[in-house]
Amino acid sequence: MKRGRRKPRAQADKTRVNNGIKARTLRVVGPEGENFGELALKDALAKADALELDLIEISPNANPPVAKIMDYGQYQYEKKRKAAEVKSKSHVTETKSVQVKIGTGENDQMIKAKRAAEWLNEGHRVKVDLFLWGRYKYMEPEFLKERLDRFVKTIPAEYKIADDMKKSPKGWTVTIERIGKSVKGPKVLEEETTEESVMDESEPKEVAKKKKKDLDELLDIEGGLI
Repeated sequence: MKRGRRKPRAQADKTRVNNGIKARTLRVVGPEGENFGELALKDALAKADALELDLIEISPNANPPVAKIMDYGQYQYEKKRKAAEVKSKSHVTETKSVQVKIGTGENDQMIKAKRAAEWLNEGHRVKVDLFLWGRYKYMEPEFLKERLDRFVKTIPAEYKIADDMKKSPKGWTVTIERIGKSVKGPKVLEEETTEESVMDESEPKEVAKKKKKDLDELLDIEGGLI
């Protein structure tokens, strides 16, 4: 037995269904993708009623509007599923920061470099800061830029310069981003971070001692950043 024509339903997304459709003529698609061509609204409703399904206006701005005959519950499910897929594929790019100091040891440099590679692999930009304090802010710019560049080159990833090296309130900075869709580098940082990892919030004793050295002795250090 055929069911009577359904009453229009109040839809949160304002999708017009059945008697809620206003267009006089529609281009109608069947439940299996069949092309029923252009039909008058009353004929489209009759066809949907004969199939015991709903008439859903899926493209209201087309000329004429496009409607599909299908179960409205199934339509809602598929719409939500597609929206979830789009959301899962979207990626928010952030600018992450890694900071190195004068005297940063080789092991800590390696940890920081791997963390930067991990962020690049996730699609983020990485801002690398060379932190300077006191008299070290007045060292030769070319020398400081060369030391910052030396650290950046230790990052195990394929990258390009996103924001050129320049002076910053902290010292010197440069921003890099990955090349293409992937990079060669660690996806997960397995080593435990130390007090000198990623962002320096406190200074190890050995760094504090190095501060007391004469500048000439500091420039001769090969194991650290400077």
